[in-house]
Amino acid sequence: MRYLSTRGHADRKQFCEILLEGLAPDGGLYLPETYPQVDAATLEKWRAVYRDSGYADLAFEVLSLYIDDIPAADLKTLCRKTYTEQVFGTPEIVPLRQLEPGLYLEALSNGPTLAFKDMAMQLLGNLFEYELARRGEELNILGATSGDTGSAAEYAMRGKKGVRVFMTSPQGRMSPFQQAQMFSLQDANIHNIAIEGVFDDCQDIVKAVSNDLDFKRKYKIGTVNSINWARLLAQVVYYFAGYFQATTTGDQRVSFTVPSGNFGNVCAGHVARMMGLPIEKLVVATNENDVLDEFFRTGVYRVRASADTHETSSPSMDISKASNFERFVFDLLGRDAARLADLFGAQLSTQGRFDLSGDTTFQAAARHYGFASGKSTHADRLQTIRDTFARFGTMIDTHTADGLKVAREHLSAGVPMVVLETALPIKFAATIEEALGQSPPRPARFEGIEALPKRVRLMPADAALVQAYIASHVD
Repeated sequence: MRYLSTRGHADRKQFCEILLEGLAPDGGLYLPETYPQVDAATLEKWRAVYRDSGYADLAFEVLSLYIDDIPAADLKTLCRKTYTEQVFGTPEIVPLRQLEPGLYLEALSNGPTLAFKDMAMQLLGNLFEYELARRGEELNILGATSGDTGSAAEYAMRGKKGVRVFMTSPQGRMSPFQQAQMFSLQDANIHNIAIEGVFDDCQDIVKAVSNDLDFKRKYKIGTVNSINWARLLAQVVYYFAGYFQATTTGDQRVSFTVPSGNFGNVCAGHVARMMGLPIEKLVVATNENDVLDEFFRTGVYRVRASADTHETSSPSMDISKASNFERFVFDLLGRDAARLADLFGAQLSTQGRFDLSGDTTFQAAARHYGFASGKSTHADRLQTIRDTFARFGTMIDTHTADGLKVAREHLSAGVPMVVLETALPIKFAATIEEALGQSPPRPARFEGIEALPKRVRLMPADAALVQAYIASHVD
């Protein structure tokens, strides 16, 4: 298996090379040269693996199609080390809960930081440690978070040999619980940098540093954001697990609704669908920052300036530049790297938008790729949280509420709809209290976390300052 850049760089690389690299040298994102195909017989074999041997062995089956430079026995050991009942709370790892006939929640938030990002980040931490030890090297991870990626990465990497984490986040834009999860960590290899701006400013810094190839090589910079293919690949697994729980035979189809800001979570669903998983619809649910919903409705991709990025009660989706969207558009355009580079390079940088509304490839996209979309507002999520608690006794977080609201707009008779849960309600307690008049339950290990001492550096949105900070904290 070899990987290529969406923007056409000539290099073809193996998995472990791009694991440690992040962005391609030309600023593109890595994708496999081809998607491995899963036929009906393999699908039923994997169903039996998940049923009889568990999620870890299913992860090995999926990942081994993409990773051929780690010995199979080692890869299986890494999967089994990662996906345990002790870490994720249940033997199913991602249990499915039926709310009503044909409508399900897939629980992805039982990991160490109570968010779906743990599903990939826990594996990524073990992969990094394995590969760095094999090479005798170190890695300095630079990341950006709108809320959950940061804590998931830091909890996965804390104490890992050969790894330092430099995590940027938008100052004041995360919930108090999210901030406390990150800033209370005192591990020497964890560095939190609060940026004066919005998430897109943080993401721009990560890309700018990653595109400074001399600095990247000198300081061995890697990424954990979903621009890193390994993280997105790990997320593909739970689409298969959700499908197996929602169906009994391989001739059934399933739809998924995914709360989405950066397009990584739902892009993993796109990959699963391209592999042959029988997905009817992939429904993108946005909040008031509706860049993705606008594209799927109109064909226009129009990024917003920082000042026009709304601060909402589902803050992890307060994003107006969806990094992973480039991977889907690459496939949408028939893998035309030159055209892709023009759209995401020249047009976005000069015009802040591109328009595919008159393009026949876009017009066929919904039919060929199965995408649909919708938008949810603060009032919508309050109502969805209240309704779900009143009717089903289930408390959901604000982002999952966005997903559930939009999912109901895209139900099809006879096709199960699986909504991907994104976090536990405690991470967004203020809005839960506004909706329900009561506090969400808090795991005992997080009691009093907001009162713990904080370790964080505040900086302007300046990539050069972040580079200087990294340089001064690398031994």
